[in-house]
Amino acid sequence: MVVDNKLFEVKNISFDYDGEEIFSDISFSIGKGDVLCILGPNGTGKTTLIKCLNGLHDIKSGEIFINGENMKKLSFKQISKHIGYIPQSHVPSFPFKVFDVVLMGRAPYLNLTDSPKNKDIEIAMDALETLGIEDLKDKEYTNLSGGERQLVFLARVLCQKPDILILDEPTSHLDFGNQIKLLEIIDNLANTGLSIIMSSHFPDHAFLSSTKVAIMKDKKFIDFGSPDDVVTEENLKKAYSIDVKLIELDNKRKVCVPMKTNLKLDL
Repeated sequence: MVVDNKLFEVKNISFDYDGEEIFSDISFSIGKGDVLCILGPNGTGKTTLIKCLNGLHDIKSGEIFINGENMKKLSFKQISKHIGYIPQSHVPSFPFKVFDVVLMGRAPYLNLTDSPKNKDIEIAMDALETLGIEDLKDKEYTNLSGGERQLVFLARVLCQKPDILILDEPTSHLDFGNQIKLLEIIDNLANTGLSIIMSSHFPDHAFLSSTKVAIMKDKKFIDFGSPDDVVTEENLKKAYSIDVKLIELDNKRKVCVPMKTNLKLDL
């Protein structure tokens, strides 16, 4: 049962690795059709947080609820029916056909001895058609470009029929044009009711497709809310330690312009 449209709710979670705190006191909630963009510099714990949100890492404290159910009480197979996850990068090992890769997304609904049924095949084709890549279905996954692989992997995740899609820097390996195309796809998926959480290194992306934004710095969220309220020059300077100017274009969309600095790289 969804309470107050909180499809996915995170309450005061923390995580440490071998005694070292990675992040702490993270809380937020998203509803149906929301797109949450998590911004922040390298090393602040965004990827680790993403892996905790999809159940790959066990949190040290706090609680995560999906449709009002505590994630700790769900099996990984049950979680996979609610959450679809795409990591930063995935290296293909075998030359499977694209259609077979997408069909693997039905695994949470099949037993080890089951074969995909007609319904599963239809769902796989629908996922390909939704992303406009049905012409790739007979090609070998290993022979695709990086942008094509990203879309195929997204189709595979859509095959899971999740309520929530979690993406770890989905545009990091895409060229400029494909970044915008993927963000448009994310926007379209959210319009169908899918809830999306994504991390990004590009503050501009928050204005393109997000309904909510969190800025992560020093192992915590320093702000959370709407893009206009959170992606400010002051918050971006706090996060990235550089001056950033926000410029509003004629279509009322804002863009972030980093100012040159003589400081050394903060690696």
